[in-house]
Amino acid sequence: MKEKEFLTELEELALLNQTLALLDWDSQTGMPETAAEERGAASGYLSGLAFEKQTSSKIKEALDYFDHHADELSEVGKAAYHVVKKDYDELHAIPKELMVERSRLYSEAHSAWLKARETKNFADFEQALAENIRITKELIPYYKKDEATDYDVLLNMFEPGMTTAVLDAVFAELKEGLVKIRQVIAEKGSQPDISFKDRKMTKNQQKYFVKNLVAELGFDFNRGRLDDTVHPFATRITRNDVRITTRWNEQDFTMGIFGVIHESGHGIYEQSIAEKYNMTPVYDAPSMGIHESQSLFYEIIIGSKRSFWKKQYPVFQAAANGTFDDIDFETFYRSLKATAASLIRIEADSLTYPLHIIIRYELEKALFNDDLAVADLPKAWNDKYEEYLGIRPENDLVGVLQDVHWSGGMFGYFPSYALGYMYAAQLLHSIEKNLAVDTLLEQGDYAPIKAWLTEHIHQFGRSKTPSELIEAATGETLNPQYLLTYLTDLYEDVYQIKG
Repeated sequence: MKEKEFLTELEELALLNQTLALLDWDSQTGMPETAAEERGAASGYLSGLAFEKQTSSKIKEALDYFDHHADELSEVGKAAYHVVKKDYDELHAIPKELMVERSRLYSEAHSAWLKARETKNFADFEQALAENIRITKELIPYYKKDEATDYDVLLNMFEPGMTTAVLDAVFAELKEGLVKIRQVIAEKGSQPDISFKDRKMTKNQQKYFVKNLVAELGFDFNRGRLDDTVHPFATRITRNDVRITTRWNEQDFTMGIFGVIHESGHGIYEQSIAEKYNMTPVYDAPSMGIHESQSLFYEIIIGSKRSFWKKQYPVFQAAANGTFDDIDFETFYRSLKATAASLIRIEADSLTYPLHIIIRYELEKALFNDDLAVADLPKAWNDKYEEYLGIRPENDLVGVLQDVHWSGGMFGYFPSYALGYMYAAQLLHSIEKNLAVDTLLEQGDYAPIKAWLTEHIHQFGRSKTPSELIEAATGETLNPQYLLTYLTDLYEDVYQIKG
């Protein structure tokens, strides 16, 4: 088999995946609820075709041939061969019927999740979630190699090489550090004024400000768009069609604005992978932790910096049409970084955010490694929020129903957010060795920062592993201390803690 024939097969697979991505985007942004069953059938059918293509005899023939003739492959061909081989080894033994059923169940579960959110009642989602967990457990044996536990298999699907043993240790260190910072704030901190944060800023005002902002950060709206959804997400339809979404709250401008900054970080990544990998499976992130590192880098790392808001606050005030003109910069900035226990993950502040992830990690681990029953999930969720954050959800909407991930079978994904947060802080440490980041932010010159990220992270797609990327970019493996140092410095400043 020639390389051209191999790459043609991959292009056809990419076209199927583009169609599936478009159907999924539509189902989460504008599809009528009554279309869920038919959309599930369509998605299931196309998923079956994509699965057949990914595990076809032609792909097997190509892999067998290039196992012995790798010298005939170009740089792109070699990268594609390694990624396709990894994917094929994971998938080829799985019965097509299981994959089709999985896609159908996920589509139906999303509709059940939306209904349950309306009723604020987990019972309306319980059966669909149980089915998603059942199908996932049926698939685990096909993926499992030498992983220690079932949940390790799921982790490895989103963060190759990650294990519960590593996460247990890292999360314990992270949790201990976060608790210490919160204790110091409680004992010595001066509380920021947040009394003005619920002033009305219209959706159009917020949208005007943040669309211009993320365009300056590097998101190309000529190759992307912004839409509304229940739960924010970003998706790549094609290299030149990357879509981001958010939800708005006119009494809480941070929800929509920081939501767009977060998703634009994903979008910038998707728009910046080297074009040579387009229409191959290499055109993707090597892990969700790496992907989340880019969204969180922009939303929380850059978005928490005093220097960033010195430049942007006057622009924000102008967009708000006078609503915040009586609020000086210092008061505004400190209000942005005020910390308090809260129930909703995507609305959590920079300091408590990782605790929301640790809770989900522990619950998922209990669902797959232990004996936590689906029916007991709401109580287990509420108990952990009370234990870790001192607050208890008053209903399922602000509790176990708040995230979309489980409706899509994305078990093992949540740790990626905390990993991404730690990666992002570690990347900033390296960037600051090479660039005067605060000076650039005060000037509104974001291009050198994006260029550094593209050079060290974005361009490689899946041609490097997560550990290879982080070690090459920062000179060491994952180190949670960079995030803890960043948060300590940030909150000592915001809460005016001396000594």
